[in-house]
This record gives sequence, C-alpha cells and structure tokens, in this order.
Amino acid sequence: MAAANIPVIDISNPSQDESQVAKDLVEAAIEHGFIYIKNTGGDIPIDAVQGAFDLSRELFAAPLEEKQQCKYQKNNMGWAGMQYETLDPKNQRQTLVLLTQVNRVFNFGEFIDGQPQQPIPPSISHRTSQISAFRDYCYNLSLKLNTLLGIGLDVNPPSFFTTSHLRSSGPSGSILRFLYYPPLPLTPTAQPGIDVRAGAHSDYGSLTMLFRLPRQAGLEIQLPSGKWAPVPVSPPGTESDPAPPILVNIGDLLSYWTNGLLRSTMHRVVFSGEGNGVEGETDTEARYSIAYFCHPVGTSSLGLVPSERVRGFKGAQVGEGERGVLTADEHLQMRYVYSVSVQEKDRCVR
Repeated sequence: MAAANIPVIDISNPSQDESQVAKDLVEAAIEHGFIYIKNTGGDIPIDAVQGAFDLSRELFAAPLEEKQQCKYQKNNMGWAGMQYETLDPKNQRQTLVLLTQVNRVFNFGEFIDGQPQQPIPPSISHRTSQISAFRDYCYNLSLKLNTLLGIGLDVNPPSFFTTSHLRSSGPSGSILRFLYYPPLPLTPTAQPGIDVRAGAHSDYGSLTMLFRLPRQAGLEIQLPSGKWAPVPVSPPGTESDPAPPILVNIGDLLSYWTNGLLRSTMHRVVFSGEGNGVEGETDTEARYSIAYFCHPVGTSSLGLVPSERVRGFKGAQVGEGERGVLTADEHLQMRYVYSVSVQEKDRCVR
C-alpha cells in the first residue's frame, strides 16, 4: 500500500516569502486536506513536545481510580476509556468494545490564568503549568496557520479566520487531547484489516494539529478514489529532523467556511498488520499521540468567508440548511448529539 503523498511545508523559516508559504498551504489544504508542518522548534519547542509525551505516559499510567474521578463530561473534557465514542458506526464491529479496556483518551479544555477548568488526576497535578504552556503553544500555532490560510485564500480581511479564533472574543470548543492505543499484543482479538483503533471520521473543528512519535504505525487517510493510504510519521526528507513534522488537517468548519474548497478529509487509525503499514513503523508497541483540536469562538457564523476564490468555487454548499447558516457551537452540538446517540444505541445492542 503506497503512502499518502502529503506536502511538507516549513512555515517558520523567516527567509521565506510569506505569501508563497500561504499559497502552498492553501493548495495542500485543497488537494489533500492534510499538510505536514516541519517541526524544527521555531513555533513549538522540541523539548515541549517531548515533555508533553512524557506527561502523557505518566497520565495513562496513573491509577484508574484517579482518572475515573475525572471522567468524560458533556463539555468534552476529561478521561474516557476504550471505545467511548463510535466514530464510524456503519463499519465498526460491536465486538470491538470487548477488547482490552485500556485507558485511551484525556481531553483538556480551557485554562484560565494557567489553571484548568476541570478535574485533573492528582498524579499529574504538579504538571498543570506544563499542560497549560503546551496548550498555549498549540493555540498560538493555530492562529498562525489560520492567518496563513486567510492570506493564501485572499480573504478580505486576511485576519478573518484568526479573529474568529481569538480567546478574547469568547469561549470555544478547542481541546488538547492525549491519546493512548494499546499495542497489538494486548488486543489479541483484534483482526487487522477488519477492526480499527479509531473509525473513519472527519474532525469537528476548523483544523487539527497532530503530534506523533517515530515509528508508530496506524494513521490512514481516504484518497479521492475512496482507497485508504497510510500517513508516515516521518515522510521522506524529514527523517533527520529534530522531531517528526506536525501533521495538520482541515476540519469541518474550515470546509464549511470555504464551501468545501478546503478539504475536510476522512481519516482513521488502524491495526496495520504485516505488509499494510509504512516501512520502519510498527503497532507492536503502545501508540501515543497528541492532538490539538482548534475550534473558532462558539458564536462564529459559518457563512461563506469573504474571498473571491471561495465565492467562485462551485462546492457542495456545505454548512447551510433549512435553518440557515450554522454557528460553530451549533455544529459542535450536532456532532456531540450524534456521537452520544450512537454510543447509547451501541449499549442497547450489547
């Protein structure tokens, strides 16, 4: 299976032409919906990324009782175990819930003055400032990416996307998520090629930044042909970089804003099995990843962005229905309700 051919873009090199970088970013978002961003420490320090993964290991190794005191709430914050959401209900086997119940997800919501607005396991309470700082790094990089997308699309004003994501403008659904997937040997009933670690889905927000560790297999994107292609942690040319590139993907809301011009691509995490992954990557070890789901301010309207290129694109008229233009919060609640309803249905059929 050939790997996805996703462009690698350096957005932190001060000698580059910003307008060209913005154009490259937009073209990648149009064609693939995914972009590799070189991670040389210019936007997020390498040691901050490494420290976040160290924290993640500590978090998921914490006593179960601690994490259960911080269980997932309707506000999308907190801890949840394996299979807490069904991302691809049509294709996901019900029996997957019987796999080893290893802790899987912890969502960190908003921090105010460096303090979390949710319960934190005591084992990592001494790391609160580190979590807050890493979330701030991600937030600032998301603003930079939104600014470049505005420039690349000739939005008037170019700051349209950025302004819609400013914390000072109101609360949003932005989430910093730590993920843990058990290794294949700990899920002996899993069938590579049939079972998945995360079902096929698009992301709810405007864009997502994903941090991964070297040699950890599993992520795939759906190509326009409908076929699936693995997404290497370190694509060709980045193997000697100080850290794997940050993988950025376009979410539903940027697709809505641009009438489908920017692609919100379906993706999933699979048990790669033999011969189905990327050379040098494996799922025999535990898989850790960190995602920052960037959302605009909840009251933001998802009407078409003021861009001639967007107006001239004959897309799918996404984001507009019988009730008119949605807000970011309305879209998010619709996705939450769907996810919860599927979860309740799953419980009934077991």
